[in-house]
Amino acid sequence: MLCALIMAGGTGKRFWPLSTDEHPKQLLKLFSDKSMLRETVERILPLIPIENIYIATNIVQADAIIQEIPMLPKENLIIEPAFKDTAAAIGFSSLYIQRRQHDATLVVLASDHLVMDKEAFIETVKIGASEAEYNRDIITLGIRPTRPEIGYGYIKVNQEIELQKIYNVEKFLEKPKLEQAKEYFEAKTYLWNSGMFIFSVKTIMREIKKHMPKHYRVLKNIQFYIDQNLSGTLLAEKTRLLFDDFERLSIDYGVMEKSNHVKVIPSEFGWNDVGSFTAYEDVYDKDEDNNIVLKSDFKSVDSHGNIVLTDNLEIKAVGLKDMIVVQSGDKLLICNKYEIDKMKKIL
Repeated sequence: MLCALIMAGGTGKRFWPLSTDEHPKQLLKLFSDKSMLRETVERILPLIPIENIYIATNIVQADAIIQEIPMLPKENLIIEPAFKDTAAAIGFSSLYIQRRQHDATLVVLASDHLVMDKEAFIETVKIGASEAEYNRDIITLGIRPTRPEIGYGYIKVNQEIELQKIYNVEKFLEKPKLEQAKEYFEAKTYLWNSGMFIFSVKTIMREIKKHMPKHYRVLKNIQFYIDQNLSGTLLAEKTRLLFDDFERLSIDYGVMEKSNHVKVIPSEFGWNDVGSFTAYEDVYDKDEDNNIVLKSDFKSVDSHGNIVLTDNLEIKAVGLKDMIVVQSGDKLLICNKYEIDKMKKIL
């Protein structure tokens, strides 16, 4: 049974002041009149019906997600009792879904990514799902690079890539420096790591058991409560203390980088992880001075490469270069766009 698991527990701190803990990035309408989460659900619906779509989140955001996706069955909202990174979240959610969908194969998606070519995305997922079900491997979707990019992790294969073919993963690589990113781009054997995975529950539990035995033991203790058919806040309350036993580790570090059963499909469907306001540069048109101006009356002199988004404010700028200016209500962000990662130090 093919199911979707949409990860929607993040806070999107680099999208402050638009994003808050209660209304994070995935609930914002950044590129259309629909939230990022709504776009994600509708993107996978042609392949997976709503009764087989699950959303993993936390108690702070649960009510907002229910309001945003009212057609989601109540029991398909998985509430994590604590944030322990993606290894714990995916393991917990996998067991929960397996209790309801025997022998489930999961398409794991982020709730806040942008995909421009929805048909190509669906076709790629179909290829991955078939491979995951047939060979019991973990399939990840790698994005063919369009530029040397230092903001993404990479996946290396051992031969020049061809779209929608399946390759063994040679290694996962961290975000590179610029010169290294240029080498990756020229080599044609590296892909951006999209963080999208396809695997059966049996496969991911097998790999967690092998490579993360401490996590596996905690998950087996949690399964006692899942087997009682608990859900929502009640399940979260019953498993809260057990979640404290998890190490805070990502699924990439805990499983993907260690497993010999990971394959990748080179993909091209207009993907962007929307990591910060700089993602607007891949979506919106720029003016003659290379500025992106949204909902603002912006007049400038010698101002280039800026991203400006306000509640219809009148702005005069002189000598402003490579800055992000975002206003929401009584909150204002002013940030050099090349240092947006430092936002976490403030928030």
